[in-house]
Amino acid sequence: MAVTGPRIDPRLGLVVAVLAVSTSAILVRWSDAAASVAAFYRVLLTTALLAPLALGRHRSAFGRLARQDVLAAAATGVALAVHFAAWFESLAWTSVAASVTLVQCQPLFVAVGAWALLDERVTRGTAAGILVAIGGIVVMSIGELLGSGTIGPRPLYGNALALVGGIMAAGYVLAGRSLRQRFPLIPYVTVVYSVAAVCLLAFVITSGHPVTGYPPREWALFLAMAVGPGVFGHTVLNWALAHVESSMVSVSLLGEPVGSALLALLLLAELPGPSTIAGGAVVLVGIGVVARSRAVEATPAD
Repeated sequence: MAVTGPRIDPRLGLVVAVLAVSTSAILVRWSDAAASVAAFYRVLLTTALLAPLALGRHRSAFGRLARQDVLAAAATGVALAVHFAAWFESLAWTSVAASVTLVQCQPLFVAVGAWALLDERVTRGTAAGILVAIGGIVVMSIGELLGSGTIGPRPLYGNALALVGGIMAAGYVLAGRSLRQRFPLIPYVTVVYSVAAVCLLAFVITSGHPVTGYPPREWALFLAMAVGPGVFGHTVLNWALAHVESSMVSVSLLGEPVGSALLALLLLAELPGPSTIAGGAVVLVGIGVVARSRAVEATPAD
C-alpha cells in the first residue's frame, strides 16, 4: 500500500506557525498581569487544550514512561518554565524587536550545549555563525546604550533576560531530545507543559502575585497566548518537523522576529532604532548559518 503524505502542506503549516508565534510578544505586552502569571496561564491553558487529545489517542504512551523518562520530562519542563518566565519579563524592559531576536538565539546555545555536554563537534560553519551572531548582539546592545529608537526602560537588562530565555530554550531542546525521539508529540508536550506549569505556579506564588481575580480581558489574552503561539505556533512547528527538513523549520523561525517587529510597529507604535535593526539582522544571519550548518552536518552522506 502506498504511503501518503500529510493532508496539509507542511510549508503552509510553517507559515501558520510563524505567524502564530509572532503574536506572542504583542499579547504579552498587552497583558497587565505579571510576566510569570501570563507565562503560567499560557502554559496551563495550552496543556488543557492538548490533554484531551493526549489522553484520548495516546493514553498507552504514558504507561511506557520509565524513571529516566520522568526525569528527562522534569528537566525539560523546568527549562521551559524558566524560558517563558525570563522572556516574558524581558518584554517589559526592552523592545519587542530586540527581545524576540535575542530569544531566538537558542540554535547557538544548542550548538554550544551539544558540544559541551554531548561531545558533538562544532564545524567551522557553526563556529562562524556563532561569532557573527555575537557581533550582532554587540552592535544591538551598543546602539541601545546610545538610546536610539524605541528601546525600553532598561534595555540591557531586558536583553540579558531574553538571552537567558534563549539559553533555557536550548536547555529545553537538549534535555528533551532523547524523550522526544521515543515519545509521540502530543503526549510529550503534554507531560513537559504540565511540569512547566507546576514550576511557573510555584514561582507565581513565591513572588506574591495573585493567581486569580483577573478581569475578562486578561483571561482572553491568556487564552489567546495558548491558542495562538501555543497550539498553532509551537505545536504545529513540532508537527512540521516530521514532514520537512529541520533546516527549513529553523530558517522559517527566523521570520518570528521580523513578524513581531512589524506587529509591534503597527499595534504598539514601537519603532526599533537603526542599531537594533542592523544588529538584529546580523544576529539572524548568524542563527541562519548555525542552523544550516548543523542541518547539513546531521544529513547522512549518500
